[in-house]
Amino acid sequence: MMMIPRRSGFDIFDEVFNDPFFSKKENKLMKTDVKEKDGNYILEIDLPGFDKENIQISLEEGYLTVSANKSENSEKKDEEGNYIHQERFVGQCSRSYYVGEGTKEEDIKASFKNGTLKLSFPKEQEKQIEEKKFIQIED
Repeated sequence: MMMIPRRSGFDIFDEVFNDPFFSKKENKLMKTDVKEKDGNYILEIDLPGFDKENIQISLEEGYLTVSANKSENSEKKDEEGNYIHQERFVGQCSRSYYVGEGTKEEDIKASFKNGTLKLSFPKEQEKQIEEKKFIQIED
């Protein structure tokens, strides 16, 4: 029979969760895809595990800010036991996108389905640079 030395303070969960797969450095919230279609920009923002009621969208000075809040229900935690390791996000996150100062609230359409927030707004028109005009000097 072979004996394996026991390390003091060794916990199997410590070893498993030290794997890079579980690293929080790689977990980025609010991953976003940006598309252009029919003169509109479309943002698709991943917000898995959030409820529609906990997502807030605001527009100020050309910046569209998306905030989401997810809190842990402490009563539920007591019923289910103590966490050994928790990776699901609990807290608040926010991200801003520049959409142009000409964009108004009524121009922005939002929908939330299957953990993805979809925002659509018109592409800001490029400002026309006025052609330089010369004034003729009379004799």
